[in-house]
Amino acid sequence: MEKDLLKLLKEGGLILYARHGTATVGVDQAKGLFQSCQYQRNLSEQGRHEAIYYGQMLRYWQIPILAPIIASPFCRTIETALLAFPNVQVQIDHFLFEIFMLGGNLSNVQQNTILMAFQSMLEMKPPEGINRVMIGHSFPENVGLGDISNMGTVVVKPKGLGQGYEVLGKLTLEDLAKLDSI
Repeated sequence: MEKDLLKLLKEGGLILYARHGTATVGVDQAKGLFQSCQYQRNLSEQGRHEAIYYGQMLRYWQIPILAPIIASPFCRTIETALLAFPNVQVQIDHFLFEIFMLGGNLSNVQQNTILMAFQSMLEMKPPEGINRVMIGHSFPENVGLGDISNMGTVVVKPKGLGQGYEVLGKLTLEDLAKLDSI
């Protein structure tokens, strides 16, 4: 992992793709009714604490964050964003639902279409001196950004549209707490 990751995060220009906090056990039954939280897996108490801690750690390390925070339309991702960044606007991006769908039974064509669109998102550089935060879902193993722990973050350096991106590191919530020693 990059030795100066904290320095790079403070300089900005990166994308922090984070998975939501720990959710309740069960299966999502929303079928597109994202405002119906009772049909979804939601944040557990532990997940709420993780989300709050995540935001506290980013503020503690003085990592500049771009508003709005981008979140998947699920209640657990929106709540994660609101708890982590209580004074920052949250913008729902329905495309991040597609990431969630990668865990389903998709054809190779469907999967590749989603991954190519996601790559384009990760290639777009945020404004200089600030980082973009996306709160979404884990990926299936060896797909996209791979498996991400609850409230884990993949730190991505965009190279510009059509130029690709580089994964600088994958941080667990515990890693984030000790960034200065990584």
